[in-house]
Amino acid sequence: METFPTENSYMTKPGYRSEEEGEDENRETWSKKVDFLLSVIGFAVDLANVWRFPYLCYKNGGGAFLIPYLVMLLVGGIPLFYMELALGQFNRTGAITCWGRLCPLFKGIGWAVVLIAFYTDFFYNVVIAWCLHFFISSFTGQLPWVTCNNAWNTDLCRADALTHPGNSSNLTDTLYNISFIGNFTNQTMEPQLIANMSKSPALEYFERGMLEVHKSGGVFDVGYLKWQLVLCLLGVYLICYFSLWKGIHTSGKVVWFTALFPYVVLFILMCRGATLPGAADGVRYYLTPNFTSLASSEVWVDAATQVYFSLGPGFGVLLAYASYNQLNNNVYRDALLTSAINCLTSFFSGFVIFMILGYMSLKSNVPISKVATEGPGLVFVVYPEAIATLPGATFWSIIFFLMLLTLGLDSSFGGSEAIITALGDEFPILRKHREIFVAVLFAIYFLFGLASVAQGGVYVVNLMERFAAGYSILFAVFFEAMVVSWAYGAEKFAEDIEVMIGHKPGRYWMWCWKFVAPIFLMTIMIFGLVHYTPLTYENYTYPLSASLIGWAIALSSILCIPGFAIYSIITAKGTLMQRLSFLLTPQNNREAKIRKSINTIKVNENNVGDHV
Repeated sequence: METFPTENSYMTKPGYRSEEEGEDENRETWSKKVDFLLSVIGFAVDLANVWRFPYLCYKNGGGAFLIPYLVMLLVGGIPLFYMELALGQFNRTGAITCWGRLCPLFKGIGWAVVLIAFYTDFFYNVVIAWCLHFFISSFTGQLPWVTCNNAWNTDLCRADALTHPGNSSNLTDTLYNISFIGNFTNQTMEPQLIANMSKSPALEYFERGMLEVHKSGGVFDVGYLKWQLVLCLLGVYLICYFSLWKGIHTSGKVVWFTALFPYVVLFILMCRGATLPGAADGVRYYLTPNFTSLASSEVWVDAATQVYFSLGPGFGVLLAYASYNQLNNNVYRDALLTSAINCLTSFFSGFVIFMILGYMSLKSNVPISKVATEGPGLVFVVYPEAIATLPGATFWSIIFFLMLLTLGLDSSFGGSEAIITALGDEFPILRKHREIFVAVLFAIYFLFGLASVAQGGVYVVNLMERFAAGYSILFAVFFEAMVVSWAYGAEKFAEDIEVMIGHKPGRYWMWCWKFVAPIFLMTIMIFGLVHYTPLTYENYTYPLSASLIGWAIALSSILCIPGFAIYSIITAKGTLMQRLSFLLTPQNNREAKIRKSINTIKVNENNVGDHV
């Protein structure tokens, strides 16, 4: 079979474009290849790389966890990551138009992806606003989470709380609320009981100083808006707007800072952490292998879940970013490089986190299991607590929260660009007026997000975090893999890739796309449903009505896929079999047209040569 080179080929000659490529001739492309790579890396490397992977590694057998992690990475994560990048680069469109061309019956996948990206950005930007709030608060003379003499502190706040065994800064381990305190106002309390009940200033600052969650009655009683958080959320959207309003030529420049700065900070924090007493113990806890843990199915599912949500296929971001590449870009190399960097970053972050946790464990004289945690409790309570004890705490706090801010912004850029590109390609008038379109989109985001920056906003964020993308994105990507492999055809997809990089993917990739990746996704979905537990936040259990709203949010995106399929069948013409035949037939034939255009150029050049 004829091979089409990727460098100095006919596809790169001035004036070359395929017949269908004419639609894309005005489509902007990345100014530099590195802009694309940094954008993809910035999207994939997010807050979860810092606050989730290290804890999972420690929890699931230390260094032994790397075995299931690497297995799941190779058979599920990278194949799906590669698939979405290749789809975007070859079709040069956003998610909606791309899936409409590949298989019109399943165009609803594109709409599902857009809706999921919208829901995810809605709550994710609120977390970024928290980072911005902590960053700004770090510029005060004294860090506000160091002392207990602030207006928001309670009688249980103790600046030396961590020095007492049994106490934990983990948000999920907070056992006593304000109503509990009143039961002891007229009683003599044992010192050990007081120690066990005490709360650190950092925990009270996060829950009572910044969020004021104690003034809320729950998810249906969020209280008043927190004006400081409202301004922070507005600031986040202003940053996003001016980074994205002109397209990839502006965002491609911004990521030079937002994608690279976190690595500088992680390196600085690792160097500082290595000098702290107890750091070596923390690293041992992080890496010491416990191979018996590999017999647990939960460990393997944790690895699969972390791999999938870390790389982020299915949100439409990879597809959108790759759609601005040159057709002959080596997407295979890019997929391997960026996914490897993402995973190495997670591993590297573990050293930074556990050096500090080892230091805190030694300093507080408690087991490391009492300070090891994941999620917001790690980055908004435990880590700020630790760096507050270091000389020059203000400096360490500023660079740490600036790092979190940039990690979050990169991922937010990606989610927003996925929506902008998908809708802009489907409705060209939006692309022509991008500045206005992006402004309206972020205004909608901001208005919807106001409920999340009220006193009980954390309940809304927690609800959205559970239902916005968890189940629905797995369902959508399962359909993506099945449609590419079986409806569009894995062989045809391989030929598309051959046009771009000069050779077809090997059998390994074909088997992963057709069989392994769908099983990988189904396993995560089934395990999640089997182990489903009612939604809670600390000692608050969400009412059934709130969970039903959450499931309605999840189903709203999932139902886009069968809903659009049914609509397409009803509105198509002909008999049922004719309708299905048409809707299952790809509506673009870019591969054949590109090959035809290349052959035409070859013939014309040969004819010119004959006359010379």
